[in-house]
Amino acid sequence: MVEKLSGQIAEVPLRKLVVILAAVLAAFSGMSYAQDPAAPRQIVERAIEAHGGELFLEPGTLQLSGSAAFYDSETGEVRSVADDYRMWRVMDAARTSAHGATGKVRIRAQTNATEYGRVIFEVGYDGDTTWTERGIMPKDQADAYWASNFGFGIIRSALDDGFTLRNLPPRDLGGRSTDIVRITDPQGQATLFGFDAESGFIRYMAFDSPRGFHERLYDDFVKLDNGWVQARSVTLLYDGVISNSVFWSETLVGEAIDPAIFAPPPDMTLAE
Repeated sequence: MVEKLSGQIAEVPLRKLVVILAAVLAAFSGMSYAQDPAAPRQIVERAIEAHGGELFLEPGTLQLSGSAAFYDSETGEVRSVADDYRMWRVMDAARTSAHGATGKVRIRAQTNATEYGRVIFEVGYDGDTTWTERGIMPKDQADAYWASNFGFGIIRSALDDGFTLRNLPPRDLGGRSTDIVRITDPQGQATLFGFDAESGFIRYMAFDSPRGFHERLYDDFVKLDNGWVQARSVTLLYDGVISNSVFWSETLVGEAIDPAIFAPPPDMTLAE
């Protein structure tokens, strides 16, 4: 016989049952989201090793060349194609700011490699001055420009003192299970990195920028004889819209670069 309970007598056990169930659910929820303090650090350490270890941490210089496509954000059509796209980079080994200009860099997008090729755009930073094909960029504009572009290199400092690492929910990117780690620099600037759960390769990066929420998707990895692993395909997005896609075909690591590469032309004036 089932006895039907009603009134005040049944209400007390029901309240207790609710409290017990809530406590059990809270316990399981806490177990699901508990952070293992070592986990994000181990993920980053594995990625560094996967990309070349000590060489990845301190490459000195990096030179990349290939091609790139640039898209119209309003129509989705290809706006221009650079069949000669190059980057020269001198790294700053003591970098502490995720999205500020550091080291030296020059990027040039050109229609072809001949003297008749049209320069689509060019930007350089010699450690002090930022310049483009239009002239010297005012500092406030330069700071905003680099804050919308610099970000990947902070992974090399992520294990240093002053940085904090935290796991975020994993994602599926291009059919690959990807571990997401938020890296926060000593200034409080956060950058998301996505690491291939199988290979450890860096497949994703994202951060808030003056231009919008900036994301990069990395693919088509190749390992050089020196152990360096390079993503040959990089897609850049702002606020979810693809801005450009880059396809690197040649990679040089640690080779000397003439400082003149990064300096603005002697007669260059302030851009209008």
